[in-house]
Amino acid sequence: MPKVTFITHDGKEFTVDAVAESSAMEAATHNFVPGIDGDCGGSVACGTCHVFVDNAWAGKAPQPAEGAEKEMLLLLDNYEPHSRLACQIKLTDDLDGLVLRMPRGQH
Repeated sequence: MPKVTFITHDGKEFTVDAVAESSAMEAATHNFVPGIDGDCGGSVACGTCHVFVDNAWAGKAPQPAEGAEKEMLLLLDNYEPHSRLACQIKLTDDLDGLVLRMPRGQH
């Protein structure tokens, strides 16, 4: 069971246990992490689960796939090189300890 730490824009940390093969968005919403809304339910139709992969994980976490996720990320005001949609991060044992930072607001 991978653990994921979500860090809000103001530094509050929420470490949750995730079900393997679930998404980071599901881990956040099922554990009531504030700041991850997931309005579209993981269909890559919004940016309300936008996160920044922590620099320490940048080379270990998968990169966004070409297509819908990359296109959605480019529409966000606060896009950064390590931006991801949490709904598209599949959690595996290899990602145990993953750290995801959240923007000030979701759109």
